Amino acid sequence: MAGQVQRTRRAKASAPEYQGALESLSVNASLPEVLARGMEELRTAERAGDRREEARCGLAVAEACRRLGRIEEADRAWKASYRAARAAGHEGAMAWALWSGGTLARQRGAFRLAYRLLRLAAETGERGGDVVVRGYSLAGLAETGRIQGDYAAVRRLHEQLLAEARRRGEARHTVWALEGIAQMHRNTGEYDEALALFEEAAETAYRAEDRRGWAWALRGIADVVSVRDADVERALSLLSEAEEVCREMRLSSALAYNHKMRGNVLYRAGRYEQAREMYALALGEFHEMDEPRGTALSRLGLVKASAHLGRDAAHTTADLAELRSTLDRIGLRHARDMVDKAAAELGVGPLPDHGGHEGGAARPVLPTVGAEALQAADVEGLR
Repeated sequence: MAGQVQRTRRAKASAPEYQGALESLSVNASLPEVLARGMEELRTAERAGDRREEARCGLAVAEACRRLGRIEEADRAWKASYRAARAAGHEGAMAWALWSGGTLARQRGAFRLAYRLLRLAAETGERGGDVVVRGYSLAGLAETGRIQGDYAAVRRLHEQLLAEARRRGEARHTVWALEGIAQMHRNTGEYDEALALFEEAAETAYRAEDRRGWAWALRGIADVVSVRDADVERALSLLSEAEEVCREMRLSSALAYNHKMRGNVLYRAGRYEQAREMYALALGEFHEMDEPRGTALSRLGLVKASAHLGRDAAHTTADLAELRSTLDRIGLRHARDMVDKAAAELGVGPLPDHGGHEGGAARPVLPTVGAEALQAADVEGLR
């Protein structure tokens, strides 16, 4: 995959969600700084009666709150940004607000809403002639499908978006696409391909001075070298580098996923007590930010580590069955499959199935609205 399209032109990463008076903010600005500046400029725009600028500043506020895990504030902010954009009659700004709302919905595990909002964002961005927000919205659709575990539905869209990002020289989007494709390879056991793509993502992010993308790529590399090479110390060192960036920029979600991955690395190394501590830390962080996917994955790690530390089989079985039901309800196929694998590993399977899928009658991975949104995704519209 890495050799099929031209490499990204060297350019610094930008943050197109920081607009108007906030356009000068770096992609590496700390989230508290973004939030403070955004609120200040938002109040200025409100006093001036500038609805378009209200929409722009409100977008930055919404994104800072979302990434800080301040979910209710993020929800209010993106909706206020949309209302201001609609009052100003600016479809590009409306599309950005919808993108923010769709991204927040995905983070909260509301996948049907995420598909609806992201598809609307892509369509509105196209009408408004904003190819950047259209690209971000298509990427959001692709990522939502990938998180749900339907790789067949989203792999080609990821690859198309990667090629387009490289063509346009958009380093940040290139890093996102590389990491998404790498994650699919990793989850299907293609570790060499995954490592090559994660390493390319890390190099691209580093050259573009995209510290957030670099931290996520290091987490991916750490995962692969842990599972493929059993190189525990290298994996932990990479995670420590990434954690430093997460703390400096106050990347709450990325930090929680970093801690969860540290738990995974320790668990694979048989260091179950340390793994349990890290999973418990991550679980608290995800719970605080109302992030159901991370919460469920941390609970899974906690159950597995606790089982190895002597928790009785009956409680382990009950916990895993409840987790599988939760993941099935959320719509996370890959994570649900991980629960079944955990049950087999721990010798407590097969789990009782209360989801109505006996006899192989499993439901489709994607909700209808998701399948339709992905089928309608048109990367050619970015040209």
